[in-house]
Amino acid sequence: MKSSRSRSRSKNSRNRNNNSGGGNVVNRVFDSSGPEGKVRGTPQQIIDKYNQLARDSQLSGDRVATENFQQHAEHYMRMLSEAQKEIDARREEQERQNRERQAERDRERAQRQEQEGNASPNAPSDAADPANAPQPDVADVNEAEGDSGLVETPESQPKPKRTRSRKPKPRPADSSDDSGSAPEAAE
Repeated sequence: MKSSRSRSRSKNSRNRNNNSGGGNVVNRVFDSSGPEGKVRGTPQQIIDKYNQLARDSQLSGDRVATENFQQHAEHYMRMLSEAQKEIDARREEQERQNRERQAERDRERAQRQEQEGNASPNAPSDAADPANAPQPDVADVNEAEGDSGLVETPESQPKPKRTRSRKPKPRPADSSDDSGSAPEAAE
């Protein structure tokens, strides 16, 4: 069984690690100890809550509480703003790296195409790819003779029709029939 002191220590170190790492502040849940107790939620939820509390205290005429709630809301707005700036900076850096990678791929592709073009400068481009070259028409060479020039395969020949002959169903032996057809036991 763990002591409460060790649990407390691990909880505090866990909170320190979460708050100092710059991770995802936008979606992190915070516990804010405000003037009227704890407020828990994401920074945007805490901002909304403190702004609501500030409006309520302003309506009741408490200027000090209003200012206090507004300061708490401002603190979380600054945290959220800084986190958003970091997210935007990371996104821009990643987009810049992606553009550089794409430009490098495009340069490599252009170099390959240029090398392929320089490999055979005398050959026409259609000759490099046999699919683009003109194809001979073989089917009509011997049509007058009835020979199409194609090779006969089993698939091209018509299938013979199969006729099935049904076997008669075997009749079950009748136990009441003592016609003597069954062999008798030897004595």
